[in-house]
This record gives sequence, structure tokens and C-alpha cells, in this order.
Amino acid sequence: MNREGFKSGFVSIIGRPNVGKSTLLNHVLGQKIAIMSDKPQTTRNKIHGVYTTNQEQIVFIDTPGIHKPKHKLGDFMTKIAQETLNEVDIILFLINAEEGYGRGDQFIMDRLQNVERPIFLVINKIDKVHPDDLLPIIEQYREKLDFAEIVPISALNGNNVTTLMEQLTKYLEEGPQYYPEDQVTDHPERFVAAELIREKVLHLTHEEVPHSVAVVIDEMNRRDSGNMVDITATIVVERPSQKGILIGKQGGMLKKIGSLARQDIEQLLGSKVYLELWVKVQKDWRNRPFNLRDFGFSEDTY
Repeated sequence: MNREGFKSGFVSIIGRPNVGKSTLLNHVLGQKIAIMSDKPQTTRNKIHGVYTTNQEQIVFIDTPGIHKPKHKLGDFMTKIAQETLNEVDIILFLINAEEGYGRGDQFIMDRLQNVERPIFLVINKIDKVHPDDLLPIIEQYREKLDFAEIVPISALNGNNVTTLMEQLTKYLEEGPQYYPEDQVTDHPERFVAAELIREKVLHLTHEEVPHSVAVVIDEMNRRDSGNMVDITATIVVERPSQKGILIGKQGGMLKKIGSLARQDIEQLLGSKVYLELWVKVQKDWRNRPFNLRDFGFSEDTY
């Protein structure tokens, strides 16, 4: 669909793990499509979020945090993030005001040096620092890269996000409406449901579990009555001890994960959900290419 004066484009959100990329995307869209956690490397695939108004449509790509990989899954995540740099119209480089400059940021900026796209420096979590501390942060980053815009925000509270959106629109060119106005993501419901289950695992389990977890939706069927969706999902871990933690005493942890995930999935689908969870051990799956493909981490999956 083409409309006179209508602007559209693709925007990549990049940054170190745990700087608030998913929080920003969810705030802009007004609902959760990307999972949030205080643990790094939460996002594993490119999450496409679609923001539409009468004047514009912006397709956001929330990428895995760019970092030096430690296993084949890490290789996949970093490659996905870097590939988006040349596929988009604008790049949002998110940093954490509370943490300030780090070697991880330099690792990313080295990869941005030859990118011929407008790059915004977005300083997140400004609610966590004193306003006087912002200027030195801005100067430090400005010396290292020529940013088109520098915008301080708080993605969690929404501070200055409207200003960020206004600046983005200024850089967009006239273009088509790629998606229907009521569509907020191009990922299938099965993918988002699996991510919502994984989010609950990240929130509720100990440090030794989160990065070893994948979630696979085995079945997802709407009943003939139309008001109930039956979902069977498998949570995959790498060690038997992790399986024990996820199941918990008398199955308590798994029930809690299921209960919280079901509430979010019901909101996503707009109907009641019967969710059945299983836990399976698949040793060293993050380093096995065939497991990565099975669990949705292949270059041609998304």
C-alpha cells in the first residue's frame, strides 16, 4: 500500500547484552513481543516489531546483543546481529548510562565504522544516573563515532521515547506500508509463545540454567469451540541437574513457569490456553548444528 506523504523504513536496535533493547521495543509497540530479563543475551533471534501510525510505519529489528561468542549458538546470535546492519535504514546503538563505556561497546563501534547508515546513539536508563553525568558519557562516545543523533531515554519509564520516535521519522523516506496496521510482529504465534515460556524460565531459575535453555512448541491447536488453545511445549536443557531445578520440588517450579507463561500467552492470543510443559535433556545442544536447527537457530529460519 502506497500513500502520499507516508513514511516507512527498517530500524535495527543493537547494543551490548542487557542494555534494554527488548524493553524499548515493547514500550514502543505497547505490548510484549520481545522477552525481557536482567540476564544477558536474552534475545536469540531477530525480533521484528511493527509500529504503525497514520503517517508512518517503522519495522524494528531487536537483535541479539553483539558480543564475542563462546559457542556455536553465540556465533549464530552475533552473526544475526551484525547482518542486520546492512539491511536497515537506521541503526539505534543502545548503551546503558549506568554502566557507561566498556570494551563491549568498542567491539560494536568497530563494526559500525564502515556502515553507511544514520546511526543514533541512544543512552538508556537515564533514570539511574544524575543528569550531570550524561554530558561526559555523550562526549566520550561522540569522540569515537560520528552519530547522526544522540538521544537519552528511559525505555522502562518511557522518558523521552516520544522524542526518539520523532527523530526517527525525520530520517525516514516516503515508502509503502509493509504490514497491516494492526500487525505488531511478523513472527508466528508459536515463536512468540515459546519466547514467553523461556522468559519465565529466565526469571525464575538459578544462574546455571538460563543460557542452557531452549523452548520448542510441539503442538498448538485451537479447539473447535474456538475459545481454548491447547499448547504442548518442551523445555530443553543441557544437564540432568538443570532438569531437576526446572521441575522443582513436587513439580512446583514447572507449575509456576507454566502458570505465568499461560497468562502472557492468553493475552497474546486473546483466548484461554491449556499449557502442558515437559523438560528434556539434550547434552551440549548449543554446540550441535542439528540441534540449533531443530530449535529454530538457523540462518534461514528467520
